[in-house]
Amino acid sequence: MQDERVLERIEGMEQQLKYLVDASKGWQELKHDLTPIMHDAFKTLMKEFGDVEAGFQLEDIFALLKRFLRSIKNITYMLEQMENIIDLWKTIEPLLHSAVPKGVAFLDNMEQQGVFRMYKAMVQVRGKMARAYTPEDIEVMGDGFVSMLGLIKKLSTPQAREMLEKLADMMGDVDLKECKECGPMGLVAGMSGKEARKGLGVMLEFTKSLGKLKD
Repeated sequence: MQDERVLERIEGMEQQLKYLVDASKGWQELKHDLTPIMHDAFKTLMKEFGDVEAGFQLEDIFALLKRFLRSIKNITYMLEQMENIIDLWKTIEPLLHSAVPKGVAFLDNMEQQGVFRMYKAMVQVRGKMARAYTPEDIEVMGDGFVSMLGLIKKLSTPQAREMLEKLADMMGDVDLKECKECGPMGLVAGMSGKEARKGLGVMLEFTKSLGKLKD
């Protein structure tokens, strides 16, 4: 019985030794495979460090480390702001998915309506005005333009618009080719017509209003 136990222990030790030998062989093979790679990597590393050796000092690392430690608060603040920006982007991103197509469609509609072409023409007009007039001239014209706006406001009343429309229609109806020479007798004869008398009445009202220009 004792001999059997001894043999079992010897067999167990042999198995453990075999496992250790196999593991050692694996490490040796791995070392054999990695050795050339490590040599090449070390040579490359030394070459790269040789390029920066003139501009690199060990004190620079310590200076950078001290600068980093002094700026911990600023770095922390910057990270917090980045988190806020990321949260804001997460909130805005779904809105952009719907807002961007609508914005593109709106701009396309404005382009089709010619709004951008009108703005371009306005800019060109401003350029021509700048070349043709001095700032002082434009300032004087601005005062006149303000007065003209007041005049346009007065002409925008219903009575003024109606009268201007009738005047425009009247000028469209008059055929100057049909006009003939007329003397005093022709004038008296023309006044016998109803339309001529109405015209004289209108002229009389205008004449009364023209008297206010003197005041």
